[in-house]
Amino acid sequence: MERTLNNIAISYTSKQIDNILAVESKPDNYTNHFNQNEDFFIKLDTYFTVPSFPIHHDSSKAAPKKAYLDALENLMKQIIPYTSSIFSNLTYFFDQTEIFHPFFYQVYKYKEQLYLYLIRLDLLFKPGDGTIVEPGSNDITNVYKTRHLYLESDLIPITGYSSGNGKITGFNIEQIISDTWIGESGRGYLLEGIWMDVELTKYFSRLFLPIGKKTYPYYPFTCKYRTFCHTLTDLSLNGRKKHLLYLHTARAFALPLIGDIQDELKKESFNSNLPTFREMHKKVPPFWINVWKNLNIKTYLNSKDMKEFLVEF
Repeated sequence: MERTLNNIAISYTSKQIDNILAVESKPDNYTNHFNQNEDFFIKLDTYFTVPSFPIHHDSSKAAPKKAYLDALENLMKQIIPYTSSIFSNLTYFFDQTEIFHPFFYQVYKYKEQLYLYLIRLDLLFKPGDGTIVEPGSNDITNVYKTRHLYLESDLIPITGYSSGNGKITGFNIEQIISDTWIGESGRGYLLEGIWMDVELTKYFSRLFLPIGKKTYPYYPFTCKYRTFCHTLTDLSLNGRKKHLLYLHTARAFALPLIGDIQDELKKESFNSNLPTFREMHKKVPPFWINVWKNLNIKTYLNSKDMKEFLVEF
């Protein structure tokens, strides 16, 4: 996705893929997980095969190659029968700068506020999560078989969208957070930038979670695109609407506090004993205790003795 200061741009869309998504939504049987690297995935009851994708793409060209679209159509036809609730009412778009991450979106409006619901798939093979059927090359990716579909899901506040020739061409993000750059550490080639995005994510999430509630590696409210976003745990059509209410309610409480939160994090990394945080948390409506009471994160070892997390909500 092309990320400017406040815009998510759409490079290309496909009616063929949208037609594949346009099936009746039904309850799906899958579970939500994180791997030990904190990457989110859903585990299906059945295996599917991720076909080979072209590796190279000229980023100056908005449209993908036919071989890319054919492979993506092949993949979506396999998984839609088991994920119809996840992709219901969504529209596909291609990003010329992130060819291995297809995007799917829906726009919501709640009390005059617009929100972009965005799903970002990850098609790259992860060792330990599947079996290579056909090895790739310098030009094409591996064909592999797996039950794990990696993705990111976010609700993002927007101010509107741009259009051209009767089509949506991009979304304007409602940025409420100033520059998250803090400074630099190290010297010479080891010089690294310090950003407060992760600390803001911890602060936002912990603010609305009961004290002591263990949810790692899931952070419900995040700092992305320099705004207050929400990562979902229920990807169904009804789940999106439920989480939309959560984001809208949380933002209404947090927006007046953003400046104070940033000022505090510029001085010290987040921890739940920060004086300002403790005072803010006392004022959070009790509504949030009921929201997260059924959220459980269970740690386990998979078949290859690697740590994973099961998300139940």
